[in-house]
Amino acid sequence: DPYVTVSVDQVRVGQTSTKQKTNKPTYNEEFSATVTDGHQIELSVFHDTPIGYDDFVANCTLHFQDLLRSAGPSDTFEGW
Repeated sequence: DPYVTVSVDQVRVGQTSTKQKTNKPTYNEEFSATVTDGHQIELSVFHDTPIGYDDFVANCTLHFQDLLRSAGPSDTFEGW
């Protein structure tokens, strides 16, 4: 029963729905957050448990500076 949290600079800005009974979930969900001086975005995967704390599965951190370096001059992050 996995779900994903989205955080910018360690502030949670969104969480997907929990996908029941699957090891290969698909998320087609959108989150919107205004970021003016952000440093990183983190995606964390958790397994929803019925009792106690949810189990941490994995995470990925992307640094905005790295994304900006790889983007072209006309690229934006809207819709990313």
